[in-house]
Amino acid sequence: MTFPTTRLRRFRATPALRALVRETTLEPGDLVAPLFVCPGEKIRRPIASMPGQAQLSIDEAVLEAKQLADLGVGGVILFGIPEKKDAVGSGGYAKDGIVPRALRAMRQSAPGLLLWADVCLCEYTDHGHCGVLTGERVDNDASLPLLARAAVAYAEAGADIVAPSDMMDGRVGAIRKALDAAGLAETPIVSYAAKYASAFYGPFREAAESAPQFGDRRGYQMDPSNGDEALREVALDLEEGADMVMVKPALPYLDIIHRVKERFGVPVAAYNVSGEYSMLKAAAERGWLDGERAALEALTSIRRAGADVIVTYHAKEIAPILGKKFP
Repeated sequence: MTFPTTRLRRFRATPALRALVRETTLEPGDLVAPLFVCPGEKIRRPIASMPGQAQLSIDEAVLEAKQLADLGVGGVILFGIPEKKDAVGSGGYAKDGIVPRALRAMRQSAPGLLLWADVCLCEYTDHGHCGVLTGERVDNDASLPLLARAAVAYAEAGADIVAPSDMMDGRVGAIRKALDAAGLAETPIVSYAAKYASAFYGPFREAAESAPQFGDRRGYQMDPSNGDEALREVALDLEEGADMVMVKPALPYLDIIHRVKERFGVPVAAYNVSGEYSMLKAAAERGWLDGERAALEALTSIRRAGADVIVTYHAKEIAPILGKKFP
């Protein structure tokens, strides 16, 4: 039997050899950890559907941010749970709202950590939709100035990045114009450009207390069947001034992440969402999967698809073991 001169198995024999030729790297600095900030003090309220995650009062969120910074995690993205909700989501753009207060506290305590602020109204409206309503219809254009006000409030409070997730048409342009007018031209926008109407958001809606009170979000989030439309959404957001674009969810849309990176060559983020996190946690708790290895494999696949940044609930548990990579 004649053997080939080249054998790819030669580089698979030991961990050191595998690491030597590894094509895709994953580092703590590639990760951004979501945090849910709520009113009160010394509150760490576990989220039942997301083991290991909790709603945090500002003092607890500050401690969490410091721990993440010490682990080398690239940043945190904040979602606010307000003291009260109303029809226009005023808690989302109040300068003394829960997120601006958290940003100011974190900026003092973790000065080197990148602070992202999610820009949306769904956590703040009593109806749970991402914009204001006319009747039972989300009014796209009436929502834009409120989203812009929220972005300015967060940037003024210390956010390094504002990240609109509402999927209203024209929101990036409205936010860019408002930031520039407020003297915040250096604040980058990371746009949730391709955000799908996904079944994988369920645990997040418990965590952020943001489930719609009627209907659903398919009228403004994307149809999971569409790929070309995602490229059009990305192109429009880049034209309006987005500095980075995001694909959400990540694992069911690895093809979209890859197409966006290949087509546009801009920084791409991917959101490894709550349902993706929870299903791995549930399987690991039952002994069906090695949870650590499964999380590493999933996150590496997102990087391999083309994501430069991964927003993930795995950040805190995975960051300390990334030096091990795969055995």
